[in-house]
Amino acid sequence: MLNITKGKINRAQKVVIYGPEGIGKSSLAAKFPEPLFIDTEGGTAQMDVRRIDKPQRWEDLLAVVQEVAVTPNVCKSLILDTADWAEQLIVDYLCTKYKQNSIESFGYGKGYTYLAEEFTRLLNGFDQLLTANIHVVVTAHAKMRKFEQPDEMGAYDRWEMKLSKQVAPLLKEWCDLLLFCNYQTFVVTSENNTQKAQGGKRVMYTSHHPAWDAKNRVQLPEVLELDYKHLAHIFAELPSQPMETKAAEQTSADALREVMERYGVSEDEVRQVVAARGKYPATTGIDDYSDEFVFGYVIKYWDQIMELIEQSRKAKQ
Repeated sequence: MLNITKGKINRAQKVVIYGPEGIGKSSLAAKFPEPLFIDTEGGTAQMDVRRIDKPQRWEDLLAVVQEVAVTPNVCKSLILDTADWAEQLIVDYLCTKYKQNSIESFGYGKGYTYLAEEFTRLLNGFDQLLTANIHVVVTAHAKMRKFEQPDEMGAYDRWEMKLSKQVAPLLKEWCDLLLFCNYQTFVVTSENNTQKAQGGKRVMYTSHHPAWDAKNRVQLPEVLELDYKHLAHIFAELPSQPMETKAAEQTSADALREVMERYGVSEDEVRQVVAARGKYPATTGIDDYSDEFVFGYVIKYWDQIMELIEQSRKAKQ
């Protein structure tokens, strides 16, 4: 039966902020409601903000997002600072997993396909945060690239996120609000007919332009001063959800079951590995595992657990 609704839905927002180094991306993100930073590059060292210890591995980052999703009172906005670093974590993870020297070593673009698949896992984790009414803000550096017109009408420089060609489109399509931050300059001609740049005001662009990507779904002006006050109305207090629909009701066991389903692993297989490592008896169900154990051990070291499960499967053949 169709469940048809009408009207705007007041939900958490998905925001991407990118721009050149030092423009103020982290400072802007710090103004979002009750932010919690995953600070990967030390950009908040001089800022009075709450932050999570830097995850050292790709699996650690995914586990952090999962844990915040089932602990929604910890923050109202989760900030990943930056996406560039997260992508590098994936590259390191894939090269280690498949014993490759670099992402280019896979051949036929296979490494980049794996890269996009893994980044999608992160976006899926972010979507769980939205269900918990937690805003997600992702920052990224920008780089200049020469863009060639397909109709041979010429070429021009344009700003893009400093991400691979496989990951950048995923992030752009996922977000509700894509902000390009830069210095606004203009060229003036002096009396002796020489030209020079003036200005330098920090602004954020909210709409697409041939020289950069940007978008918004809330009818913002195309250019705004780089100040959170121009965005504050978008992040008004969210209504409380019924308890049965809250992500807070998702347990650590639910998060683990999602991982198990993704990899085609049964609960019995997980329980056998956990028992073999001396963590819990094989008779203990995953619903009785502590949150700390699920996120800090099982999900965090899932690759090693999968290797043990695969070894067990081969031994039974």
